[in-house]
Amino acid sequence: MPNLADTPLSVLDLAPVRQGGTISAALADTLDLARHVEKLGYNRFWLAEHHNMPGIASSATSVLIGHVAGGTSTIRVGSGGVMLPNHAPIVIAEQFGTLEALYPGRIDLGLGRAPGTDMLTTRALRRDLADDENSFPRNVQELLALLAPAGEGQKVRAVPGSGSNVPVWLLGSSTFSAQLSAMLGLPFAFASHFAPQRLLEAIEVHHHFFRPSEYLDKPYIMVGLPVIAADTDEKAQYLATTTYQRLVNLVRGQPTVLVPPVDSMDGLWDEREKAYVASHLGIAVIGGPETVKSGLQAFLDKTGANELIITSDFYEHADRLRSFEIIKDAARAG
Repeated sequence: MPNLADTPLSVLDLAPVRQGGTISAALADTLDLARHVEKLGYNRFWLAEHHNMPGIASSATSVLIGHVAGGTSTIRVGSGGVMLPNHAPIVIAEQFGTLEALYPGRIDLGLGRAPGTDMLTTRALRRDLADDENSFPRNVQELLALLAPAGEGQKVRAVPGSGSNVPVWLLGSSTFSAQLSAMLGLPFAFASHFAPQRLLEAIEVHHHFFRPSEYLDKPYIMVGLPVIAADTDEKAQYLATTTYQRLVNLVRGQPTVLVPPVDSMDGLWDEREKAYVASHLGIAVIGGPETVKSGLQAFLDKTGANELIITSDFYEHADRLRSFEIIKDAARAG
């Protein structure tokens, strides 16, 4: 089983906008967080593409990756992910080829197959709604070819991009991308931070179907994990109510900005909503240093993950910074 002290830890950020805050402040906090976790020794800092969500400021993902990479020096920066159906593969190849040229050896390209938004916004993005189940695999392979060295007589090239060999990951919350990444010999990241139900099945599928490739000689799986760490279990449970409220608003079809924590959720959710939050956060680690340490190791023992990518909601930026300090200290002690 993986040992916590030897397991790379990474960060997934959505540039969250808080109640009473601004998008500019959210983007400043994102860069500050990236610098903070870089100093702490985290491996990657990934940003996610979402659209038409008032509490998420990372929609122009490639632009924000460039901003974060330019403001840091060693941490890998990438997408967790770019929603490929929203984009032509050559556009993503050019964007990430440019990023790789600017920040050599530090850029990751994680790809998802969902639109990352609602149907009306999907149409506004001019995504082809007639895509069949083969479109995503075709587009992934087209993108891989555009990032590889150009072949003799190749008429269409990504400039920048061609020959950049930016590392490509597939992301997913089901077994589809687990199997596709395995068959292409690509690393796989599972979104168990919001869809934990099929995590173990997806890991098994990726291992079963994996074929060695020019990218990897054996499976590599990174798993998304929600963690709310604080100096005591009680404070962590209090701070977690910000996440609970966000999920309640989401299930009500009212996505919103981050709101302050509350002493009690009584009266703020019904039993159905409470059950949804519990299901959504089924693998979350919430607590003080010892609880976090034991929770992280137990999760590794259960999944055998090669790497963990941590995500969290905090109303106060200082609480989020402190959480990542506690997580890293717990990992070192593991």
